[in-house]
Amino acid sequence: MKNILFITGKLAEKGLRTVIESIENKDFTYEIRNLNVNVAALLTTDMIERRIGNIDSFDEIIIPGRVRGDLESLKENINKKIIRGPDELKDLPTLFGASPVKYDLSKFETSIFGEITDALNMTVEEVIKRAEYFRLEGADVIDIGCLPNKKFPHLEEIVQELKNRNFYVSIDSHNTEELIRGSKAGADYLLSIKDETYHILENLDSYPVLIPTDYNMQNFYKLIDRALQDKLTFIADPILDPISYGFTKSIERYIYLREKYPDIHIMIGIGNITELTHADTSGMNMIMLGIVEELKLNHILTTQVSRHCSTVIRETDLARRIIHAASENNITPKHINNGLLINHGHKDYAYTSDELSDMKSNIKDKNYRIYVNDDGVHLFNKTIYKVFSDPYDFYEFLEVDEDSGHSFYLGVELARAQIAYQLKKEYSQDEELDWGCLIDKKADNKLQSKELGPTFKKRK
Repeated sequence: MKNILFITGKLAEKGLRTVIESIENKDFTYEIRNLNVNVAALLTTDMIERRIGNIDSFDEIIIPGRVRGDLESLKENINKKIIRGPDELKDLPTLFGASPVKYDLSKFETSIFGEITDALNMTVEEVIKRAEYFRLEGADVIDIGCLPNKKFPHLEEIVQELKNRNFYVSIDSHNTEELIRGSKAGADYLLSIKDETYHILENLDSYPVLIPTDYNMQNFYKLIDRALQDKLTFIADPILDPISYGFTKSIERYIYLREKYPDIHIMIGIGNITELTHADTSGMNMIMLGIVEELKLNHILTTQVSRHCSTVIRETDLARRIIHAASENNITPKHINNGLLINHGHKDYAYTSDELSDMKSNIKDKNYRIYVNDDGVHLFNKTIYKVFSDPYDFYEFLEVDEDSGHSFYLGVELARAQIAYQLKKEYSQDEELDWGCLIDKKADNKLQSKELGPTFKKRK
């Protein structure tokens, strides 16, 4: 049985071990050496030669696929068989005749509260329709938003109809009367309960979400201690503030709260970040879910109000699954699923300009081929080869005569190619551009789970 040395960096060490151990019927023994760099792709052949240490007992060495430098020179200098691994860690098993790692996205540990902020101004039927949509997008709980100083006459009817349709429901109000009404109608959660409103819980069955009064954390801790003493099942939320209004300080509150109370359930509301920041939300949601995972937070409250937030629940659902898979497999959340890569691609372009030029020399027909790389949009057939970035620049060179169908087709394809070139996305002729989860609503292996409702499943 051969003995293999795997070379890697600090960040990939645990993930590499997980992937190797996933290979069934291994016909080799192995050792992993972390050569004291954070990212394995930053290694060079010179660095490997200097740092590799004693290798007498190994039959071959496998190095990361993105290592730079002269591989042949390294082989000669250390006098060992060296194999360059694949670019992506998930593909490593293919070196041994096994299938690439496929990450399970059916699991997650954080529940999503999807708030219908304007439920008061909607009919019961409209609320149900929105709730059904939110559930399809990934929400586990439907949060019914109330508005200050406005009566909500059909609150009970909404709650009861949602419960009849097997929804988990929360009432989001600072009005104690509305919280009581919602609870008695069957709501599962009450957002939010402060020290001064805690007394209403005595005769209610709903689970409270506790929040601080005026950001006084010492009093908030006393409120939590009171709930623990009363043996209540509850969620605590120290409140996440918008960027420029104490965002970093509020993250600290979550850190301190988790350290002080390692076993309680904690909620974080991310709407203050997504709604109040004019930036694409897919990246924001991934970063926020990273914080959620590391702090072992249990519940997320989010909204879809602003136009730029119209897919937030979908993105949050996919992000929690990716982050969970990353955590389970001891890897960074990269190359697990591409659904949150909205604006840019991640693969290198398939062909260089020289390769495309060689390809053109073998073309014997008039059909146009279209490719994209860093040099621009390439269009060619047996008679022409042009490279531009603007579709209009191709117009005078196209030979489509009176063929309106062909003209339409080329217009569509060149427009797609231009977008792909501008955004550095992958382009494949005759295929739509990939816009991640904005278009594909379902992640691979996605299974809707309701285990994180009022049963309060405990995080690991």
